[in-house]
Amino acid sequence: MQRLLGRLTALYRTTAVRLSAVYLLLFAACAAVLVFYVSSMSEGLLQQQMREAVGQEAEQIERIFDNNGMNGLLRTLERRARQPGANLYIIASPTGEVLAGNVASIQPGVLDTEGWTETPFRYQRYQEETRGTNRPMAYAQVNVLSNGLRILVGRDLGEPENFRKLVRQALMVALGVMGVGALAIWYLIGRNALKRMDRMSDASQRIMAGDLSQRLPTSGSGDEFDRLSESLNTMLGRIEKLGEGLKQVSDNIAHDLKTPLTRLRNKAEAALAGGDGADHRAALEEMIGESDQLIRTFNALLMISRVEAGQAPAEMSAVDISGIAHDSAELYEPVAEDCGLKFTTDIADGIEVKGNRELVGQALGNLIDNAIKYAEGSGGEPDIRISLARRNNEVVLAVADSGPGVPEDKYGDVVERFVRLDASRSKPGTGLGLSLVGAVMEMHHGRLELDATHPERENNRGLTVRMVFPVLPD
Repeated sequence: MQRLLGRLTALYRTTAVRLSAVYLLLFAACAAVLVFYVSSMSEGLLQQQMREAVGQEAEQIERIFDNNGMNGLLRTLERRARQPGANLYIIASPTGEVLAGNVASIQPGVLDTEGWTETPFRYQRYQEETRGTNRPMAYAQVNVLSNGLRILVGRDLGEPENFRKLVRQALMVALGVMGVGALAIWYLIGRNALKRMDRMSDASQRIMAGDLSQRLPTSGSGDEFDRLSESLNTMLGRIEKLGEGLKQVSDNIAHDLKTPLTRLRNKAEAALAGGDGADHRAALEEMIGESDQLIRTFNALLMISRVEAGQAPAEMSAVDISGIAHDSAELYEPVAEDCGLKFTTDIADGIEVKGNRELVGQALGNLIDNAIKYAEGSGGEPDIRISLARRNNEVVLAVADSGPGVPEDKYGDVVERFVRLDASRSKPGTGLGLSLVGAVMEMHHGRLELDATHPERENNRGLTVRMVFPVLPD
């Protein structure tokens, strides 16, 4: 019993159950008003029909008296009085004394007023033992004949009263059944809602305990709970991704920045150890170079973090991506040629996307810089190709090189921070270039695609990186 009371208390604390209780009370109040309204209207309608029927019969009896006289009137009333469920008939003297009819006694004063009685009166038929306040009640109409006699035609109120009671009883029973059903449904719905909230609360507790892989449960119904859970799960996925990125960045910083910091310290120690002015100058220049590399690394990390957090340096707007591609190609073409690379472009003009010019330009520069870095000295006829075109409902900006390429199973790894396939770190770089490009594409609601430039080759298959943007809406 205590457990049931606790469960009911927990149910009542939920907003859905409270709202359901308010709706149930309002429904009960409206239903009660409806019951009394319907029953009263039904009784009034029956009374109106009874009034019309009694009035018509009184007029018929008066015409019978005019046509057939007193004897014809008595025979007609006697025949009608014997019928089952007969109306009330009384022939009375001008002084109100009952002369004939099927009524043994009547409430005093009824026969004194001509016309329809506005209030019900009590009466007693012959061979009925009801007395006092238990006697039945009726409405009647009193007409005065041409000879001064009074004719009363009435109808018992038992029929409309019984009908009113029957209607009210039927409605009350129906509302009672509906109320019980509503309470049962209210309990079941509240119990189901509470169970779902309990499951969500349990998942939240596990998440707060540190298990960010947990997700709030969904039922698949698509209701407000599912929509809330899906939104929170998306947020949790984002938080988990950021947390993993932060952990990976911390680990990689400790690993990748340890070497340049150590070299920086060794050069400073060597400069302090002695040597002439030229040696000191060379050591300081190398230290400045190492410091610049560290600054670039931290700037890249800061830019990636800002982009992933949605804190872009400028708002999104329509940008001429064709112009960005032409400017970048013009900037890097001399560098590629100095490295002995063939530099070609296939850039469609007049293409715009919604984005940030600075970020798109920086991402494209990172891709071209990587292509030059890895295509140089790869053997054969190294080349770099930049292309821009529409593809269905997308805009594709691609940078292809003929370098050593990336194994297909590593495509997902190279876009992570500090990931470099050159384990010996023989080539300059921080492993943040593709990470920044991936963050920029995510911010622009696009995607990054990687593929081999020359898949038919066994060596130097190259790498093609595509930045896929959604088409700018008209």
